[in-house]
Amino acid sequence: MGRMNAAPHERLVLYDGVCGFCDSSVQWLLAHDSERRLQFAALQGATAEALRERFPGMPRDIDTVVFVDEDRIFLRSAAAFAILRHLPAPWSWVAIWRFLPSPLTDIGYRMVAAMRYRIWGKLDACRIPKPEERARFLP
Repeated sequence: MGRMNAAPHERLVLYDGVCGFCDSSVQWLLAHDSERRLQFAALQGATAEALRERFPGMPRDIDTVVFVDEDRIFLRSAAAFAILRHLPAPWSWVAIWRFLPSPLTDIGYRMVAAMRYRIWGKLDACRIPKPEERARFLP
């Protein structure tokens, strides 16, 4: 749990490690996060489990993306918008939609979450990061 007590500027994306859509999303974030501001961990891993103790409101299911930023957690569409805020323009501009009511934006999020395995498939295991990515992935 050493890294869990890191400085509050740490930004951590928690995702379903066996979801094809989630894996593609992480790949996209890695490609577009030119300042290397984001870190990643699978919801099935030890990092996520330790965070559940620290943040009792964090769901146990793996169909909810979670973003930890400065000791706050964001879920579902709020997490997506918070993540995009940390990317360079033009991607960060999409975060303007965060001002819409979350019950409204979560409808779209939940629709994608419900269909993700059917459309993008399920991986046999979490992807092993490339050597140059390893420092950005937590257990």
